[in-house]
Amino acid sequence: MDLLRWFRFLWAVDVPWDRAERIEARDFSRWLQIAGQPSRRHWRRPDQDGRWAVGGKPYATSVRTHSETVLRTFYDFHRDVGTGPVLNPFPLDRSRRGRRAHAHRNPMDSPRNERIGLYRPRLPQRIPRSVPDAEFNEIFARLPSHRDRALVAFYVSTGARASELLSAWQGGVDPGRQLISVVRKGTGEVQELPASTDAFVWLRLYQMELEDTIPKGRRLPLWWTLRYPSRPLTYHAAHRMFERANNKAGTAATLHALRHTAAYRMAEDPGLPLTDVQFVLGHAQLTTTQIYLTPRKEEVIRRLLAHHAEQTRQAAARTAPAAAPGYSAESLDVLFGTAR
Repeated sequence: MDLLRWFRFLWAVDVPWDRAERIEARDFSRWLQIAGQPSRRHWRRPDQDGRWAVGGKPYATSVRTHSETVLRTFYDFHRDVGTGPVLNPFPLDRSRRGRRAHAHRNPMDSPRNERIGLYRPRLPQRIPRSVPDAEFNEIFARLPSHRDRALVAFYVSTGARASELLSAWQGGVDPGRQLISVVRKGTGEVQELPASTDAFVWLRLYQMELEDTIPKGRRLPLWWTLRYPSRPLTYHAAHRMFERANNKAGTAATLHALRHTAAYRMAEDPGLPLTDVQFVLGHAQLTTTQIYLTPRKEEVIRRLLAHHAEQTRQAAARTAPAAAPGYSAESLDVLFGTAR
């Protein structure tokens, strides 16, 4: 899609893709920043406008960043094989080109990104969005089957990715040790993940409910569709299941937000080292796991409101006049508004 967007831009300005220069790349990057997505009619209502129209929103910074990376890599490939221009229209930053990596750098300083593109926008640091407890309880109450409850319980207790949990097989479940085996997304290795007791309870209820319809076998998938004929559950089906529960609960959580929720819950436990959280989440770098140490907005607001209430209480206690001999302390509390 990034290449198609770039080709359409070149077709509009009548420039072949192998003749594009830095000027076209600059104008394209600026156009993504100010033009926004083109509006088009929805395929379900081709004869209506208004609320059925899609598009029209500005391109997100992450989209523009990904587009710059794709196009720079595309022209680097054709330059190396000799089928494209010699000069890349999307070059690296001038201050980084022509230098070896980490040249003249203090080793005590943090490492810099030596692959910053000239037209690459600065990507803001995003805090992972977790699901608050009240919202999660509302979504969980709207789940219609034991299979869906077991899936969500495993997601929020193991921190596994959606595709990783769906890769589990029937022989990879060990309720006695509270472990479930999944295939890691990046490495393809099999890893055992600990899960909560409730997750295994819902799993057993799901297996008993569909005992006569689910094929049995240690190497067969663990998760199956509820409709006949039974088929292995796919990522899109699980994603759609969670969307329906969100619509019923009136929330906007995503399936991947359950992984963030599990990571935040594990990172907030003082008895759980951060390296253990890194191992369970499957992060290659500890710095990736450290982002879950960032406090959530709801927790910050709650603690600050409690702080202001405590400050008000202490200020009232400091300014409360002492009762003189012969006066009732209870009457003075009522008079000065310090009664509890």
